[in-house]
Amino acid sequence: MNQDYIIPDNWSIIEEGFEADRVESSESLFSIGNGAMGQRANFEENYSGHTFQGSYIAGIYYPDKTKVGWWKNGYPEYFAKVLNAPNWIGINITVNGESFDLNTCKSIQNFKRELNMKEGWYNRSFVAVLQNNIEISVNVKRFLSLSLDEVGAIHYEITPSSDAKITFNPYVEAGVKNMDANWEESFWESLEVVEKGNSGFVVSKTFKTNFHVATFMHNTILKNGQALDLSSENTIKTNTRIEYSYTVQANKGETVSIQKFGGYTVSMNYANDALVSAAQSVIEKAVAKGFNQLLSDQIQEWASIWEMADITIEGDVKAQQGIRFNIFHLNQTYLGKDARLNIGPKGFTGEKYGGSTYWDTEAYCIPFYMATKNQNVARSLLTYRYNQLDKAIENAEKNLGFKNGAALYPMVTMNGEECHNEWEITFEEIHRNGAIAFAIYNYYRFTGDYSYIPEKGLEVLIGIARFWHQRANFSTNKNQYVILGVTGPNEYENNVNNNFYTNYLAKWCIDYAAEQISRVETEYAADYSRIMSKVKLTKEEVAQWKKVADNMYFPYSEEHGVYLQQDGFLDKELVKVADLDRSQRPINQKWSWDRILRSPYIKQADVLQGFYFFEDDFSKEELEKHFDFYEPFTVHESSLSPCVHSIQAAVLGRMDQAYTFYLRTSRLDLDDYNKEVKEGLHITSMAGTWMSIVEGFGGMRVKDNQLHFTPRIPKEWKSYSFKINFRNQIIQIKVSQEGTEFSLVNGNDVNVFLNEKEVTVKPGVLV
Repeated sequence: MNQDYIIPDNWSIIEEGFEADRVESSESLFSIGNGAMGQRANFEENYSGHTFQGSYIAGIYYPDKTKVGWWKNGYPEYFAKVLNAPNWIGINITVNGESFDLNTCKSIQNFKRELNMKEGWYNRSFVAVLQNNIEISVNVKRFLSLSLDEVGAIHYEITPSSDAKITFNPYVEAGVKNMDANWEESFWESLEVVEKGNSGFVVSKTFKTNFHVATFMHNTILKNGQALDLSSENTIKTNTRIEYSYTVQANKGETVSIQKFGGYTVSMNYANDALVSAAQSVIEKAVAKGFNQLLSDQIQEWASIWEMADITIEGDVKAQQGIRFNIFHLNQTYLGKDARLNIGPKGFTGEKYGGSTYWDTEAYCIPFYMATKNQNVARSLLTYRYNQLDKAIENAEKNLGFKNGAALYPMVTMNGEECHNEWEITFEEIHRNGAIAFAIYNYYRFTGDYSYIPEKGLEVLIGIARFWHQRANFSTNKNQYVILGVTGPNEYENNVNNNFYTNYLAKWCIDYAAEQISRVETEYAADYSRIMSKVKLTKEEVAQWKKVADNMYFPYSEEHGVYLQQDGFLDKELVKVADLDRSQRPINQKWSWDRILRSPYIKQADVLQGFYFFEDDFSKEELEKHFDFYEPFTVHESSLSPCVHSIQAAVLGRMDQAYTFYLRTSRLDLDDYNKEVKEGLHITSMAGTWMSIVEGFGGMRVKDNQLHFTPRIPKEWKSYSFKINFRNQIIQIKVSQEGTEFSLVNGNDVNVFLNEKEVTVKPGVLV
């Protein structure tokens, strides 16, 4: 773990000292984004050492054919990839003719990176001695604007310790490749390179998906803070690149700099033939604002985000840094401005998982966005799935032979089509259907906005219920309905029978869909008629669903008094993780897949995921028994695992264990627990970190349309506080070692429950 690498700080991620072997990890940790685009913290100047160059545009992807030796019937035709986008940040530099490259410098002193999360900018500074013995002081500030979200800004300044001729070579390069390309192919075709004064443009399009993008830059050269009237003295154009050249003589102690605006205009928002003119308009807006004003706007935008989303922790800097890091990256990745977009597991920080939508959004991310934004943001995430319902129905029919509008949502998707490349996940990890239905229930439970269900959600619930009805089959041996050949959340078991979590979700989905059909029929007659006419649903069909739900089989061990993860779980050699040789961890990097599948080890909460979703269906004693049985077999090798266990440990009053799990989820990337941070950050699990405080330590629940809190506090903390936007009433909760305080930030009086006792929260009055 990198526990001595990132310096603890309340508001910043800080690295001091240059070490080449951690460059790629830092490129992930210091990544920046603005919801529309993002980039790893690559150096602007040329770097000849190991680096993972990555810039990404929201919604731009490529259908990459999976590299397998043979095909299975129904196998997805492609695996969607988030594309490494054309690079606009590049600024190569020479000093007295010597190329500047941190990998070849004679020395590097006072190297410091800072990602300022409070204000939304990334800064790098150092003193370097080049091969020609020239010493330069460098300071680089970069941010992706929230107010003009097609624009990124760089201010790169150099101060030589002796007279020097400094040349800046800013460029745009579209000849980029993905780090994870299966066939080493390029995904971009360059169409046009345009030079207009100090602005340059490269227009390119993706193969197959035909997204068109204009990548642009605009350059201004300054000396001692004053802009110079300079034009490029040598412009290089190829079919993928445009590069300018500006040379400035700097005397000892003088500072020369380049301000570079860059970014993308894309065909998702403009006509293909209007991309360059749109980019010119964006540049004009950025130039009119200027770097300093754009930065000031950035600080204000982030202040507004933090005003609602911040969680403060007093007395534990590493815990505070961890939660803010998580909240910061969630907001860098998705802001809810565009309903066509969703949240990829790596966000804008890497290429693993293809940048696609997983069930993580419904299970983990929606609660964060519901409580820290207005309800429209979460509603947009639900609408994303509604808009892809036809594709989910097609997926179930084409690949499983299901009929009558049964819907199987994809495990991985960009546009509603399944694009995951592992059979045991694609067609067996069907529990993702249940997470989508649960998110509809969770949205209504929290926001009180029932209108989504008759308008859109009921059609989704019907499609999902039809799927479960057809996916289950009657076992004459058990005299109950079973679900065979599945993979639960624990992906260290494949093709098992009667995964408890999956079976329980199936029953719940059918019951919930039937309840909503009845309510919509009674309260929304026009919507009911419209939907029934469309989906051709009869009461007889619903009765057949209910027959399955009411007779669902759940594997259970009388000996252990627990529901079994699946039928064969007790057939395994039940060696607990504590008795496993540490040299064998993590098992996903040390063991063959066959050995993992035969082991009892659990990647993430599985049965316990069901106890988390459906907490009210089980007693605290049942939770404790199941937690004590399953957690000792859990290796927590999924980023989604520690948060659920932290919440449940808190419910059980095991605060030391809950705190340990909290640190693991909040600092998963900062401390590189899984030794893979260089591949990118774990964005969707960061929402689970928020849940571990709000739902775990804060004990927040919604019951009967009212907020309930059962606060607990780790002994390591003096206090913590957070805000919740509950049905347009913003409530602040502060928990200290002495007790709990509520205050109403805005809205009318609201009643909440504290440790099952009702209290009234009034504006301007602490409770």
